[in-house]
Amino acid sequence: MDKYTDDELIDLLFDKSKSEMAFNVLIQKYKKPIYWHIRRMVICHEDADDLTQETFVKVWRYLENFKRESKLFTWIYRIATNESISFLNKKKKFFIFSFHDVEEHLVNTLEDDNFFKGDAIELKLQKAILSLPQKQRLVFNMKYYENLKYEEMSEILKTSTGALKASYHIAVKKIEKYFDKN
Repeated sequence: MDKYTDDELIDLLFDKSKSEMAFNVLIQKYKKPIYWHIRRMVICHEDADDLTQETFVKVWRYLENFKRESKLFTWIYRIATNESISFLNKKKKFFIFSFHDVEEHLVNTLEDDNFFKGDAIELKLQKAILSLPQKQRLVFNMKYYENLKYEEMSEILKTSTGALKASYHIAVKKIEKYFDKN
């Protein structure tokens, strides 16, 4: 599966005789990290699973638009991030949720989720993360869980590294404050 670099995969994806095989390899390589990236944003397993599928449908559909100006990894993550943000924004509009209502809904979803395998500390951390504004939550998850470099996050989110560092720092402080209060 990892026998192909992203550059080799791209070449194979653009080769009509090998594109389906290459796409299957790409899915195997990125499905799990993309799923968890999305899951940390939308919380619900079923929603994350659907959005992961939709992400890869869009990767396939828009592959000819990939200009190699960014890494394949960052392009896929950008699609997944946009799918997650769009999903959450639709949810807010559909239910006319305030930010606090969405946070509460996601916490309830997390607490009722049969797929959540964390202990009490992990649940508390997830609740603290869910109390963050959407962008800070996204930046925190990408740095803390996915260990992405600020430069990679900058490409994915189209934001300066300085702004990302500030968002991460503020998010960490808010999480620490959450733990102190609860």
